[in-house]
Amino acid sequence: MSSVLITGASKGIGRATAAEFAARGYHVIATARDPRSLDDLDVAQRLRLDVTDQASVDEAVAAAGEVDVLVSNAGVIFLGAVEASPITEIERLFAQNTSGAIRVAQAVLPQMRERKQGRLLFVSSVVGRLVFSGNAAYSASKWALEALAEALAIETAPFGIHTTLLQPGTVSSGALDAPLIYRLPEDPYTSLASDSMDRTGSITPEEVAVAIADAAELDIPPLRLPVGQMAAAVLGMRKAAPDDVPFIPGA
Repeated sequence: MSSVLITGASKGIGRATAAEFAARGYHVIATARDPRSLDDLDVAQRLRLDVTDQASVDEAVAAAGEVDVLVSNAGVIFLGAVEASPITEIERLFAQNTSGAIRVAQAVLPQMRERKQGRLLFVSSVVGRLVFSGNAAYSASKWALEALAEALAIETAPFGIHTTLLQPGTVSSGALDAPLIYRLPEDPYTSLASDSMDRTGSITPEEVAVAIADAAELDIPPLRLPVGQMAAAVLGMRKAAPDDVPFIPGA
């Protein structure tokens, strides 16, 4: 039975993904910063894991044992215009969404390399390939994650390890299905941000979970996988648009 470790499994995409893999018969290791939030999940293991804390990551991976599939889902969202965004909040965002995701991948990679097999699944976003006004910091954290994950895909392929970036649009359980760590007060850009944030459509955490589990079961999964029809359409338009001007979906 394959073993799946999922970060950020307390709610939303992470919780739905834990349930989906469990229903398919996998040995699911659900993790969260507060493991009590996992008590009602019917999975094999429930562990504390804070992706921003190296000791916490090391302890969880050691307790998990053999990990065949990593679903790196834990993340937070930040809303605000670039001019008014406190650097301290941007740093917190990157620590969670970017450095945290790579920290967990680094922890499981040695055992995957030794077995010459493994799957790294990163929950990215459509905004990991395009930018909306008022959402620059979150986009930047996902763009950086996409670059690091693409490098991982190249580096680990000789060891039989596959990497996939899942790119959902807006998730119906909340703003991109991540806890909000900071929302700026009213500023000159507020109305523009509000106008631009609702154009990627809406899907459920369960739909994303199915896409994640399906990707894990592909013999040769793609590096990037848009989740939902609107995400695919918007990312297709982004690919076709010139790079020398900002891309504004729906404009």
